[in-house]
Amino acid sequence: MQLFYNPNISEHSEEFDFDKDESRHIVKVLRKKVGDNIHITNGQGWLFEAQLTLADIKHCTVAIVSKTLQPKRNYNLHLAVAPTKMNDRYEWFLEKATEIGIDEITPIICDNSERKVVKLERFEKIIQSAMKQSLQCYLPKLHQPITFKDFINQDIASQKFIAHCEDTGRKSLKSELVSTKNITILIGPEGDFSRNEISLALKDNFIPVTLGDTRLRTETAAIVSCSLINYLNK
Repeated sequence: MQLFYNPNISEHSEEFDFDKDESRHIVKVLRKKVGDNIHITNGQGWLFEAQLTLADIKHCTVAIVSKTLQPKRNYNLHLAVAPTKMNDRYEWFLEKATEIGIDEITPIICDNSERKVVKLERFEKIIQSAMKQSLQCYLPKLHQPITFKDFINQDIASQKFIAHCEDTGRKSLKSELVSTKNITILIGPEGDFSRNEISLALKDNFIPVTLGDTRLRTETAAIVSCSLINYLNK
């Protein structure tokens, strides 16, 4: 199944027009013709089956044949992950986390962050592409970058964890996780969270956790967290 994404289609839509780029993809790449069916999501859980009524390289129109609201996970996973020095590593994390299953992503700027500017527009495109490739109908929410201090000062109504590399007081994420409850996990930069950041998180009731016996890169730690949480909630 080829899945298209467009946030402008709603459960009330009866027909829909594709823009020039998508129309060209439908006609030239996929070789779709009038009468053929395609699938569309708006990233809010709706899956639409639609039939091509106009197949032109510059303009395609479809009529909505059926619509289904896909079930949503019974928990919300929010990963707050420091930007990596190399952008492609963070992009890899975004792609794989979306494929595995994640609800919210926030780039957090930390004391030891080597990269403090990110390209949200490119990140958003990677997330959209991964959602379509993995045939999901809920688009993860990508938040604006925020400083570590401002992030933890928010009202976070979920289980709160901080994964750091200090040797003292850490627990296993697996042992502390309560299934089917909302989860927020902080993942630090290559140089780890500063001791001051760890102290601030602990004062704000974040639980310090370890993700295993080896030291992981930022993007690897984020993927391990995402995979473990999804597995434990099956």
